[in-house]
Amino acid sequence: MPSDTRNDVSPARRKNMRAIRSKNTKPETLLRKSLFARGYRYRIAPKNIRGKPDLWMPRFGAAIFINGCFWHAHNCKLFQIPKTRKDFWMKKLRSNVNRDVRTYSELQNSGIRILVIWECSFKKQTRITLPLSVSLAITWLESGKQFGTISESGLSYSDSLDDIHISGILR
Repeated sequence: MPSDTRNDVSPARRKNMRAIRSKNTKPETLLRKSLFARGYRYRIAPKNIRGKPDLWMPRFGAAIFINGCFWHAHNCKLFQIPKTRKDFWMKKLRSNVNRDVRTYSELQNSGIRILVIWECSFKKQTRITLPLSVSLAITWLESGKQFGTISESGLSYSDSLDDIHISGILR
């Protein structure tokens, strides 16, 4: 009989994991408020757009995803595979990254532009501040480029999904 994996997890780990939200995270709300203050309007997680992006900018035909570096396996200092239950976490994170790639491809085929903002760009220990992250997002929106990513190293954008590192490292 297979063991119940919930019993293998410490109470402290369980408490931490339950505290992680998927909607209205701090980076999302900071970005939303800043964009709104600068006159940019958006929809929050519309169900009719594939992947339910965190922000949908109808005027620009752009979907903005704010990805957690752990959950989407970003190649930065915030991502580290947990030391316990490595097989479980590798499978889980790889499926998240593969889902992201499928979502971005389908959005591309629909003519929707995509910006991925990584959690590390909002962290205090990086050199990018919130106002700079917002300015970079606006720069990408105004550029007309198909794909963009903002991380601790700044803004990268391109018209080809293959030219830009938009998904996590566990493909």
